[in-house]
Amino acid sequence: MDKIKHIWRDLSLRKSIILYISAFVILAIALSAVTSFLCNNAIETIGNSYPPTGEKYYLTNEAGEKLGGGSYIGTEPSPLSEKDKTLKSLYGLIPIIATPLYSALCIITAALLFYRNKLKRPLAELKTASERISDNDLDFSIDYECNDELGRLCTSFEIMRSTLASNFSEMWRQVEERKQLNAAFAHDLRTPLTVLKGYDEMLQTSKDNKTKETAITMGRHILRLEHYIDSMSSLQRLEDAQPEYTETPLQEFLSSLMEGAEMLCSQNGKKLNPQNRTVSNLLNIDKSFVSQVCNNLISNALRYAISTITLTFEEKDKGLLLSVSDDGKGFSKKVLSKATNPYFTEEENHSEHFGLGLYICKVLCEHHGGYIKTENIDIGAKVSAFFKPLSL
Repeated sequence: MDKIKHIWRDLSLRKSIILYISAFVILAIALSAVTSFLCNNAIETIGNSYPPTGEKYYLTNEAGEKLGGGSYIGTEPSPLSEKDKTLKSLYGLIPIIATPLYSALCIITAALLFYRNKLKRPLAELKTASERISDNDLDFSIDYECNDELGRLCTSFEIMRSTLASNFSEMWRQVEERKQLNAAFAHDLRTPLTVLKGYDEMLQTSKDNKTKETAITMGRHILRLEHYIDSMSSLQRLEDAQPEYTETPLQEFLSSLMEGAEMLCSQNGKKLNPQNRTVSNLLNIDKSFVSQVCNNLISNALRYAISTITLTFEEKDKGLLLSVSDDGKGFSKKVLSKATNPYFTEEENHSEHFGLGLYICKVLCEHHGGYIKTENIDIGAKVSAFFKPLSL
């Protein structure tokens, strides 16, 4: 019996549905035949309950005595009562209705049993697995051991889940190692840089012009290294930061961002074109995340804009979309694909700019449940940052 169950469990879906339908079609034919037989018997019973009528003839002997029970010649059926007429018509109609009805019911039953026995469990397993994977939860396993098509699909899904879990574990290990390495690197460099800075200041007081010029050049490079170390420390803190959502008066907050952007543009001789298309009064966001992204995008646009920067706020997918565009030359193809990578920049002289602005924006947006998008427009470039609010 266990062997039969095992064979049935591993039977392919195509063969299973054929067997289910075939079995229930046979059942429908048998039920129709039995119903027809019973109805015909009932009709015959009704007919037998009414004796025939007509003139009866007997055989007689020489004495004129009747022999036997006689026979009817030209018999006529007895008239049926109204009740029996109705019953006879009903019994004749039942087989006609029963055949398609049995067929439909048997096919529906076959489909339901096929779904329950062959589809329901593996589909539920796959649905649950896909939902948990989409929630970044890989701490589970898919337990379905059939060898049919869905069983093999579940096995493939389990292999994928296991591979993802292993890859994610390795990725997070590497990320943590990189963070620790960056922290150690930044920490270990500070002491020798401090010493070098001290010696450099002493050399800059030298009366020898050549020594003094060399010391000034060294000082610029030491300062650049200090800025680089500060950027590494700041980047690590940002990667670990999580948003603190607060119910923010949106219009007041956006007005302050536009005022700050107006001031930055004015200081750099550029014109700001602010556009506020939001209508909500309150939004549950982290103001510091949005402010830092806005300031970074404005500062980044100031380096490339010719005369005008456009700052736009609008609501999208129940969140806040911040867009900054400039009228500069736009992104090159190389920059479009790498603009948000850490420490990526096309500038040759970047003593203070290490190509972290857009990467920082990307990190903050993703921690806030959003994204960052870079693109070229008709005139210049555009960077959009989306922030997903906390659902109350």
